[in-house]
Amino acid sequence: MERGLYIVPTPIGNLADITQRAVETLMGVSLIAAEDTRHSRKLLAHYEIETTLCAYHDHVSEQVTEQLLMRMVSGEAVALISDAGTPLVSDPGFRLVRAAQDKKIPVFPLPGPCAAIAALSGAGLPTDRFFFEGFLPSKSQQRRKRLESLQHQTGTLIFYEAPHRIRATLADAVEIMGPEREAVLARELSKTFETIKRDSLVALLSWVEADANQQRGEQVLLIGSAPDQLGTELSERDRQLLFRLGDELPPRKAASIVADVSGLKARVLYDQLINREKK
Repeated sequence: MERGLYIVPTPIGNLADITQRAVETLMGVSLIAAEDTRHSRKLLAHYEIETTLCAYHDHVSEQVTEQLLMRMVSGEAVALISDAGTPLVSDPGFRLVRAAQDKKIPVFPLPGPCAAIAALSGAGLPTDRFFFEGFLPSKSQQRRKRLESLQHQTGTLIFYEAPHRIRATLADAVEIMGPEREAVLARELSKTFETIKRDSLVALLSWVEADANQQRGEQVLLIGSAPDQLGTELSERDRQLLFRLGDELPPRKAASIVADVSGLKARVLYDQLINREKK
């Protein structure tokens, strides 16, 4: 196998959700760097993969990183895996990938499972633009500040959340994002008790509070794009101008012209045009 670092996604729940290429890569490399070796041994045993494992997570020393780099420099192939999903997506590995690139070591990212993308594809929320936040801060004050910074973000917001914090996060989101803002809670994706529910934030909070089972397992919270910010700020005359220009010009050009006239942000106007075309 060609020397280098192979970024190998692993199943997020169902062990069958792994590609043939991923299995062949894990069998062919000299070493597998895993977030948790005990956890990963179950997957490797299931596919009869006997490749040597070593631990690689955010708390390993620089010496471990250097040892892996030296093995690849000397011609070996090393795979990086996380406990579930695609490495580096809210998982360890950034330092290793960057260091490998700095040393001109080839990096091969394999496509595969990712909870954020799986949740987005089944959420029923717009997918043309999305913002992946990962895990919000665990402390309420910091979490609320982060939500406040995102409340006007256009595009679908995607968060990972621990089961013991999902209720508190939903409560903060209701207060900051607004109770009626559309959202989706995707739980235990690809597993036996997979649940995907779309509703308003306040309805999701009530649902989670009423059923303790919904506070268990891996959670992905998706929140719909910020509401239309045009409202009364855009006069009817400017609104008509925006739509007429949008019929004749590319959306970005039309939005730019009306932004100069109305004083609103071109991005908000552009989103209005795009959303109109989808209706």
